[in-house]
Amino acid sequence: MFVNPRSGGGRAARAKLAELARDQGIETIVLAPGQSLATLVGAALAGGADALGMAGGDGSLSVVAAAAAAHDVPFICVPAGTRNHFALDLGVDRHDVRGALDAFTNGVERRIDVAEVNGRVFLNNVSLGIYGEAVRRTAYRDAKVRTLAETAETVLGPTEQVPALRLVDDAGRQHTQLAVVLVSNNPYALDPPFGGTRPALDSGQLGILVLDTPDDSPHRPGRAWSAPHLEVGAAAPVHAGIDGEPVTLEPPLRFAIRPAVLRVRISTRHPGASPSARFAPGRSLGTTSPEPGTTSSSG
Repeated sequence: MFVNPRSGGGRAARAKLAELARDQGIETIVLAPGQSLATLVGAALAGGADALGMAGGDGSLSVVAAAAAAHDVPFICVPAGTRNHFALDLGVDRHDVRGALDAFTNGVERRIDVAEVNGRVFLNNVSLGIYGEAVRRTAYRDAKVRTLAETAETVLGPTEQVPALRLVDDAGRQHTQLAVVLVSNNPYALDPPFGGTRPALDSGQLGILVLDTPDDSPHRPGRAWSAPHLEVGAAAPVHAGIDGEPVTLEPPLRFAIRPAVLRVRISTRHPGASPSARFAPGRSLGTTSPEPGTTSSSG
């Protein structure tokens, strides 16, 4: 298990996760400043690791999950970040960070999808446009709402600094003035009571939400749909937020879902499903596949 001691304001350290994991026989590596997580994960796999876990934020989880998927070894999500969005949708109890360790020795295993953009894996979503610009600002993590508002004013204001993004939606309509593009690993529910969570992570579909910038034409609301692939064009490199991390992507941006490539283990004491799973038939984007069978695993 890899531990990012800086995630969640030091949540892993407060829970004494590293010590507890070692007491349970889990080999644990605490990241030091300047160390490459990807390099450490590669070394662990080369050394024969039979499962990979990450205690940290969603950006760190994506790095470890990508390696687990590539080598077909189980992945364990330990919710030691700030908001732990992936843990919520996976069905890991975000308030029981210590209990998540049970997945290493007494977990239920299933397969879920991951998504990718230009070959880079993501677990939650990629945001372009206003959010993609805002997440690059140093003030973002401490003052998200204010930074988003200031970025929106810049992007949508009279200076017309509009993201140069273009795509074609599921109805064949071209979008060339986009304020927001959100592409997610499986669609989000958009309606109460659990809007903003994903009912399933195994539907084999991307969730896509676009919002056009205001213009002189009649007001047109945003559009949401699901698809296994999406291409976004641009005239220059695109600023993006990938699972909350700032990244610059070279166009065209090619998104794809990779169905059932990630083996995940979840503690038997945790829900094992998103809060919105029970409302799946009525959600706004796509449909889920049947609930897969689960198998107990140990070791």
